Amino acid sequence: MTDKPYFATLAAYNCWANGKLYAAAEALGDAARRADRQGFFGSIHNTLNHIMVGDRLWLSRFPGQPAYRYRLDEVPYPDFDALKAARVAQDQTFVDFIAAMTPEYLAGDLSYTNTRGETFTMPVRLVLGHVFNHQTHHRGQVHHMIGMAGTEPPSIDLIYYLREVGA
Repeated sequence: MTDKPYFATLAAYNCWANGKLYAAAEALGDAARRADRQGFFGSIHNTLNHIMVGDRLWLSRFPGQPAYRYRLDEVPYPDFDALKAARVAQDQTFVDFIAAMTPEYLAGDLSYTNTRGETFTMPVRLVLGHVFNHQTHHRGQVHHMIGMAGTEPPSIDLIYYLREVGA
C-alpha cells in the first residue's frame, strides 16, 4: 500500500481549487482583494500570500529543495498578477514533487527545523498531509472573505473536484 496516489490526487486538487479561488479573487478587483476583512492575515491578498509562504517554507524543509525564509505574515508578492503566476508555478512544483517521490521515501521520516528553531522528526506522509491541509484551511478563509465582498465564492470542496475528474 502506498500513499503516493492519494498525495498525487491532493496535489492535482490543489491546482484545481487554487485556480477557481484565484479566478474569483481576480474578478473582485484589487481594492476588494486588499480590503481588511478581519481574516487571520487581514485581506484576501495577504492570506493568499500567506498560503504561498507556507507552501514554500514547508517545501524547503524537504531534502534537495531550495531554501526559503520568510515570516509567515510577509507579503512577498504585492502584485496580484505576480502572485497568481507564482501560485500556478508552485502548484506545478507540488505535482512534480509528489510524482518524483518513491514509496520508500513516502514511508520514511523527515527531520526539519521550524521557524522558531525547533527541530522535529515526523513521517513524510504526515508532513505532506499537513501541507495540503494548511492550504485547505486558509483557502476556506479566502472563500469566506470572497463571500464577504459580495460575490458568490466558487465551490472548491474536494468532493466536487473528484466528481469532475471522474474519480
